[in-house]
Amino acid sequence: MTTRTRTDSTNRPVRPGWALALVAVCAFLTSLDVMVVVTALPTMRTELNASLADLEWTINAYNLAFACLMLTGAALGDRFGRLKVYVFGLALFTLASVLAAVAGNVEVLILARVLQGVAAGIAIPVSLTLLGDAYPPERRGWAMGIWGSVSGLAVAAGPMVGGFITEGLNWHWIFWLNVPFGAAGTMLSAVLLRESYGTAPKIDLVGLLLASFGLLGLVWAAVRAPGVGWGSGDVLLSLAVGVLLLILFVAWERRTAHPLLPMRLFGNRGFTVSNISAFFQHFALIGALFILSQLFQVGFGHGPLGTGLRLLAWTAMPMIVAPLAGGLADKHGNRPFMVGGLLLQAVGLAWIADVASPGTGYGALVVPLILGGVGIAMCLPTTINMVFGSVAPEDMGIASGSNSAMREVGGVFGVAFLSLVFAANGSYDNAASAIDGFRAALVLGAVSSAVGVVAALFAPGKSHPPMDAAPAAIQKNPETV
Repeated sequence: MTTRTRTDSTNRPVRPGWALALVAVCAFLTSLDVMVVVTALPTMRTELNASLADLEWTINAYNLAFACLMLTGAALGDRFGRLKVYVFGLALFTLASVLAAVAGNVEVLILARVLQGVAAGIAIPVSLTLLGDAYPPERRGWAMGIWGSVSGLAVAAGPMVGGFITEGLNWHWIFWLNVPFGAAGTMLSAVLLRESYGTAPKIDLVGLLLASFGLLGLVWAAVRAPGVGWGSGDVLLSLAVGVLLLILFVAWERRTAHPLLPMRLFGNRGFTVSNISAFFQHFALIGALFILSQLFQVGFGHGPLGTGLRLLAWTAMPMIVAPLAGGLADKHGNRPFMVGGLLLQAVGLAWIADVASPGTGYGALVVPLILGGVGIAMCLPTTINMVFGSVAPEDMGIASGSNSAMREVGGVFGVAFLSLVFAANGSYDNAASAIDGFRAALVLGAVSSAVGVVAALFAPGKSHPPMDAAPAAIQKNPETV
């Protein structure tokens, strides 16, 4: 069978500006919906006559599907066309948002959230590949910086947007908000963006199933553990099954002729380090944002909207810093920005943990919040950029899927483990006790970010120009020492 690569894409001209704008819309919508329902849960519980435990699955269902289908989305895009899969994913996300908006009971709402997560898991890895394909290597870091700034802002702004809409309109409009932007993005992407393919002649179905269900086992355990404990039988069983399936996945990928995730990629230091850093970066980021939103509401007594506004010191930084960091990384290499960004995030979280108390004023928290925001703005786009700089064009799809999966799984585990540390060191009985728990949890976030620093120190330096002819096992555009 003749393989299809970027060189036989459709004859549409490359439109970098349109690619960036449309992919950014998808990133904003899918990232916003990670946390947007958090502040609406009490209202939804009353209107839908549901238990709070049931409604927690409106968050868990989305995150489960989102995290587990990244590799699937990348594989489908490589085989059937990245633009086709992206358009399908964004269209499905839009339709699922309509279903969520009209849901009259919690069962329909959870189903809609599952479909949203499936759509996001399919769309995000191929959207990053489309973006990477639209920009030359010397401008790709800047583009990834824009993408990272939009994505980071959306995740952090989710609770504030949800609270604002719920207070001003009603919770249904949280989902209606997605529809016009999703519909416009779907139609414009279909007619403006350029198609591309990977080189795999067929889908590695066995590998796809092993990876998807292996990730599902790990993520299921992580979302269940805060409620029932890590020592619970079903949590331990889920973890064991997940680990076993992922071990089988690696064994299968090493022997099959057309692997879903070629193990040779892990021989590339840039690819391996960027994936490790992505996990610990998002473990700290998503876990810390979850804890910080609780700290400001439970510990300091602010409402959802007030909390969101105060967190702008963190969440606004990516919009300012990420494009600059990405552009500078194009000239000076990714490693300094990965190391520096993760270090700043660690310092910011440790600083907040040190000064937080019932009497702490907001002024004492502004500087560490800014440091944390600058940190994630530096390391998020450069981590993604390193992935694309470490692999050949035909491997960009699955490399993007792998890195996206590591980020999402890291975020889920971050929330789970930081919640566990909170429960072991504090309670919601009073503000002082809650703050004790939140401080301990933020220390774990700082430690995770510090582990990411250690990993990033092993990242290769600035890329050298690729050789015209390289063995298949050596990636084009390599990041070399």
